[in-house]
Amino acid sequence: MATALSMPTKVDTVPDAYGTALAQYDRAVSHLDIPNDIIEYMRYPRREFTVNFPVRRDNGEVEMFTGYRVHHSTVLGPSKGGLRYSLHVDINEVRALAMWMTWKCSLMNLPFGGAKGGVIVDPSTLSLGELERLTRRYASELIPIISPQSDIPAPDMGTTPQMMAWMMDTYSMTMGYSVPAIVTGKPIHIGGSQGRTVATGRGVIICMMEALKRHGISNAENTRVIVQGFGNVGSNAALYAQEMGFKVVGVSDVAGGIYNPDGLDVEAVYAYSRETGSVCDYPNAENVTNTELLVLPCDVLIPAAMEGQLTAKNADDIHARFIVEGANGPTTPEADDILNDRGVVIVPDILANAGGVVVSYFEWVQDLQSFFWEEEEIFRQLQRVMIRGYDVTVRTAEEYGVDLRTAAQLAAIKRVADAIKTRGFYP
Repeated sequence: MATALSMPTKVDTVPDAYGTALAQYDRAVSHLDIPNDIIEYMRYPRREFTVNFPVRRDNGEVEMFTGYRVHHSTVLGPSKGGLRYSLHVDINEVRALAMWMTWKCSLMNLPFGGAKGGVIVDPSTLSLGELERLTRRYASELIPIISPQSDIPAPDMGTTPQMMAWMMDTYSMTMGYSVPAIVTGKPIHIGGSQGRTVATGRGVIICMMEALKRHGISNAENTRVIVQGFGNVGSNAALYAQEMGFKVVGVSDVAGGIYNPDGLDVEAVYAYSRETGSVCDYPNAENVTNTELLVLPCDVLIPAAMEGQLTAKNADDIHARFIVEGANGPTTPEADDILNDRGVVIVPDILANAGGVVVSYFEWVQDLQSFFWEEEEIFRQLQRVMIRGYDVTVRTAEEYGVDLRTAAQLAAIKRVADAIKTRGFYP
C-alpha cells in the first residue's frame, strides 16, 4: 500500500544528506575570497514548494500524498533537476539534492541552476493507472513554478520516461499546446533525446577513464571495477565499462550483490536481473551484501545507489584506489577525510554523474529549437563536456592545493558567486 499523507516536519535539525551538502559547501567556501553576504545567500534554497494532493486508487478510495519541489538557485538560468518517487523522500534530502544540482550545472558550465523534487511514495505498490493519476496530479500542482524558462524537471530514482511523458502532456493540456521542453528524459518519439537513458552511466565511465589515464593506468582488462547499485546509472555504467574492456567483478541492487573476482558478464547479469527482478543468485558468482560489496578487492569502486554509503565506519576497509561517484552524496565528509589521507582518488558526484544533466541540457536545447541530433553527436558532445569539467576540476585542485571534491565545488561555487556579484541583489 502506498504511503498515506505525512505532514512535513519542522526542520530544526539537519539530516545526513543536507548536513553533508552544507559541510561540503562550508569546506569549499573557506578557500574563496567571497563576501559573507553572498556566502550566506548561497546556503539557502531560493524557494521551496510543498504540495498535499489526492489520488484515486483503483478500488475507488482516495488517498493523500505529499510532494516537494525545491529551487536552490536560478542565478545562472532556469533551475534543473530530477523528480524521485521514494518513501525516503523528505524536504532536507530534496534541499541537499537541489544544492548539489546547482554546483553540478555550474561546474559543467550549463545555463541552469539547481532544483530537485519528489513524492513520498513507493511506486512499486501502485498500478500503472495509479502511477499515471499520481504523476498527472503532482504535475498539475507544480504548474505554478515550472516552465521551460523557469524550472525543467527530469526523471530520477523511482521515475521513468513514461512519467515524464505524462507530466509533459499534463502541462501541455493546461497550456493548450504541446510543450516538449517542459521536462527532459522523455521518450524519443515525443521530443526526447538520443542517448539520454545511458548518459549518466556513460559519463561516470568517461570520468573513470580520465582519472585512470591521468594516473598512468592504461590496461583496462586488468582494472577491476565494482558497481554498487544496478538501476539506470549503475547498470549503464557497468555495461559501458565492460564495452570499454574493463573487468567488472561485482554489482549490486537493493536486494544484495554478486561478486566474481574473474569478472562478470555484465550483459548476461543485466538480462538476468530484468528477468528475475534482482542480480542476486546469478550463476557463477558469489552472493554478497551491499555492505560487503563496498569493501571487496577492486581498483575502482562506483557507488551508484543512495547517499551516505561510504562513512567513517567503512572508509578504512575500502580497497579501491579510485572511487567514482555515480550516486549523489554517497561519501560523508568524515569518510572523505579518511580516504584522502589514504591517497584514494575520489572523483566527486557533481563531476562524475553530471552526464545525465548534460544530455538533459542537450534535450532541452533540441526541444526549444525543434532540431534533433544523432546519437553519435550526443556522445561526442557529452565526452567533450565531461572531459572539460574534469580538466577544470584538476586545474582548480592544483591551484588551491585541495582534493578533487573540494576543487569541483570551488570551481562551481565561484562561478555562481561571480554571477551573483555581477547581477546584484534585487531590489
